[in-house]
Amino acid sequence: MQLESILKSYERYAPVYDQTFGWLLSFRGRSMAAGVTNRVPGRVLEVGVGTGISLNYYRKEHQVHGIDISPHMLERARRRVLQKRLNHVTHLEIMDARDIQYPDDSFDAVVAAYVMSVVPEPAKVLGEIERVCKPGGDVVIVNHFAAGKGMRRNLESMLAPLSNKLGWRPDMPVEEILHNTDLYEVKRHTLPPLGLFTMLHLRKPH
Repeated sequence: MQLESILKSYERYAPVYDQTFGWLLSFRGRSMAAGVTNRVPGRVLEVGVGTGISLNYYRKEHQVHGIDISPHMLERARRRVLQKRLNHVTHLEIMDARDIQYPDDSFDAVVAAYVMSVVPEPAKVLGEIERVCKPGGDVVIVNHFAAGKGMRRNLESMLAPLSNKLGWRPDMPVEEILHNTDLYEVKRHTLPPLGLFTMLHLRKPH
C-alpha cells in the first residue's frame, strides 16, 4: 500500500463514507471495540479515526484522542464532535500512524478499527500502537483478514494486485498482526457481514 494511493482513496471516500462504508462497518465492530475500552475511565487513542463514526460509542468519562492521515476524513470528525457535543473527545490530529507523536505508555487503550490493511507498513504501525499503550492496557484491532483456504482465499489472492486501486489489502493474514508484536491475544470475535471481519482483543504485558 502506498501513502499517496491511500490519501487519494480517502479524499474520494470522505463525502460518502458514513452512508456507504461507515454504515456497513460501523455498528458491530466499532461498538464492540469501544466496549472493550469502556471497563474503566481512561485515556483512549483511536488510530484511523476517520470521520469519527466511532466516537459516540466511547464512555463519556474517557479522554479520547483520535488520529488520521486524511485531512478530509478528519474535518468530518471535527464537525461531528461539535454537532454532537462529544466533550470526551479531547484531541483530533493529523498524524501518520507509523510515527505516532505521543510518548511511550500514554494510553490505557488503543483502538484501530478497519485500519491495518489500509496502511503502508502495518508492522511499523503495530509497533507504534504497542509503544504508546500502557503496560496492562488493551489494544483492539478490527480488520478483514484473509481466509486460510477455499473460494474466498482464491478471490482475495486475485484482488491483491489491485490493492492500491482498492485502497486496502484484501489478502492480509491475521498472522501478520500476531507474529509481529509482544501483545498477547485475549479474545477473538468473528464479525458480520458474513464473517468477513475479525475483532482481535490484545493486551500489553505488564
